[in-house]
Parts: sequence; structure tokens; C-alpha cells
Amino acid sequence: MSVETITPEQNLTALALSEEEIFTAHEGGKLSISSTVPLLNKRDLSIAYTPGVAEVSRAIHANPELARTHTWAQRLVVVVSDGTAVLGLGNIGPSASLPVMEGKSALFKAFGDLDSIPLVLNTTNVDEIIETLVRLRPSFGAVNLEDISAPRCFELEERLIEALDCPVMHDDQHGTAVVVLAALTNAAKVTGRELEGLKVVVSGAGAAGIAVSEILLTAGVKDVVLLDSKGIINSERADLVADSGSVKARFAQRTNPRALSGGPAEALQGADVFIGVSSSKLAEEHLKLMNENSIVFALSNPDPEVLPEVAVKYAAVVATGRSDFPNQINNVLAFPGIFRGALDAGARRITPAMKIAAARAIAGLAEDELSADYIVPSPLDPRVAPAVTAAVAAAAE
Repeated sequence: MSVETITPEQNLTALALSEEEIFTAHEGGKLSISSTVPLLNKRDLSIAYTPGVAEVSRAIHANPELARTHTWAQRLVVVVSDGTAVLGLGNIGPSASLPVMEGKSALFKAFGDLDSIPLVLNTTNVDEIIETLVRLRPSFGAVNLEDISAPRCFELEERLIEALDCPVMHDDQHGTAVVVLAALTNAAKVTGRELEGLKVVVSGAGAAGIAVSEILLTAGVKDVVLLDSKGIINSERADLVADSGSVKARFAQRTNPRALSGGPAEALQGADVFIGVSSSKLAEEHLKLMNENSIVFALSNPDPEVLPEVAVKYAAVVATGRSDFPNQINNVLAFPGIFRGALDAGARRITPAMKIAAARAIAGLAEDELSADYIVPSPLDPRVAPAVTAAVAAAAE
């Protein structure tokens, strides 16, 4: 059976959003800068600016550590993109990506109480992006990489982590992975399984797919099978043998313990979990190949790999990336608290242990009301960011 797709226009209609409402909200941008000190008289001006500000600048010159407490840099996250992999729109460039990055900065403030500014760069050269951020380092406290295409995003994040002495995270990778782990932890409980014993198929070996596979392996899952557009990622596959230094080739050595080959049918035969993080579609006949009480996370947005009404015929737990279906896997559950926790702790890195702690904190908030339709809390649940912040800060220490 072919799977019906929902266009972005149909999705807007379903949410009762009009173009006029959307464009009006974005007119002039979604961000502004406001002062935290009064500027009502000469005394206020003398404290906030000259001559008073000179005292602070002299003190920071003598002791650079004071910049952490007497400027906003330590609490400022820059949302950095080159516009090459924006939402479901693809390579639309930096200017067109800016509304998305403004939105991300607004989410940092609303959910993590962190100041944030978007920084869209008119280059796709990894060396140039790194040089730009190294030169700007005194101006910010953390870097959220966003909507940067694979495989460049892997190299960029790895090299930035080494080049900068502050938290760096590509949210498309790790924010997604953290929430997937949280959701899968609870989905396993709902279906009476242990996380470590799951047979998991991850469809998509881009930014999100690689990070999801990484965090699942770190969390103890033993059997992860990765699929890309050419089929199962297998250490014997000719293209991966020829490109042995690639990220996919490295993961071919760490995944697929049963040495499967072929495509979706071979991967899903006897699988417990399907996690879709690609634009490919999941055929209904392939769902039939999975074990009973299977778990399906169809996370492509806005068009899931399979619609929930089809998936629930075979799966006990179904999740998507959309807000109009149960079990929304939404990065906003993770990234505000992860960055806030790292900055609160004065961490120089966001480590695997901090990501695992974030996932456990998110999963824990849903435990009391756990069901097939409730495996993660709502993105609007006010408990989420504080719980993740505390867990990440504790893991950092």
C-alpha cells in the first residue's frame, strides 16, 4: 500500500494557520535586544556607559575571568548555520535560513532563559566557518550548530570542539538523539522490553541518524542496523570499503552485528524498532516483517516515513516529529536544558555522559503517566528544561 503524504500547505491548513498570520508575526524579525539596566538619567548613563564602564573594562583586562560574570558572553549562545540543510527545505542559503535561526534563538530564551543570537554565514567552507567562530569567541559562551548538511557537519563539529574552549553542539545531531533515547527508553518499558536487548533499525545515515546510532550504542543497545539510500550499512559494502575513512564506514564497524546486507526488508525482518530520520518512505509490507508489539518512530518532518494511522496497525508505540500526533519527538525537549546545564556548570564540553543524563531526565518526567500515547513529556511542559538543566549540570560536575 502506498503511503499518503501531507504537504506543508496541508499541514498549515490542519493547524488553522494563515499566510497572513505567519508573515505578520515574522515582519521585522522575531528578536530584539533589551537592556537589563535603567537608562533614565545621567547617573544611569554614567554607570552603564562612560565613565563607569571603563572601570569594568580595566578590571577584565587585568583579570580576563571577570568577563564571565560582568558581560553577557558567558550566557550567550550563538546559533550558527550556513543554510545548507534547513528543515525540510534543503540548501536554501544563509539569508533564507535566518527566520529559522531567529526562531531557535527565541526558543533558547523561552525554554532555557538563555540569551541567544543567530549567526548565518555566507560560506560553506569548514575552515572558514571555524576561523570565523574562533575569531568571534570572546563574544559568546556556547555554539549551537544548526541546519548544516552532512557529512560536513561531522567534521565541523569535531574540529570546533577542539578549537573552542566552550560548549559546542550540532542540535540536528545530538538534540534529536537525546530525545529519541528518552522516548525509546519509555517505549521499551511500555512494550515490556529492555533497552539493551532491542533490535533497532535506523533509516537515514545523515546527521541525525549517525547521532541516534551513537547515543543508542553508548546507552547499551547492542543491535543497531543503519540504512542509507543504498541499503544496509555493511562493512563489506564496496562504496564503504573504498571510502574507509568516512563516518559511514566507521559506523559500519560498530553497527550491524548480524552482518546483514540488502535493503529495508532485510533490515526490518525481526526488528523491534524502526527509527526514521530521512526522507525515505516505509512501506506497509515492511512493517509486517517486524516483531509483534514493535516500536515505530517516523520522525521525518513534515511528512513522516509512514503515517501513524498506518503504523498503529502493526506497532504498539508510534512517534513522529509532529505536534498534531501523540508522542512528538521534539528537540526543544533537550537543547535548552543541555546548553543551560553546561553553562551553569562552567563546562568546556558537552560530553556523552551529559547527553545520556539529559535523556534520562526527559524520560523520567513521563514515567508516572506512561502509556503507548505518552512516552515523552510535552515540549511545553514547564518541568522539562529545569530537569534537563539539573541533570546535565550534575553530569558535568
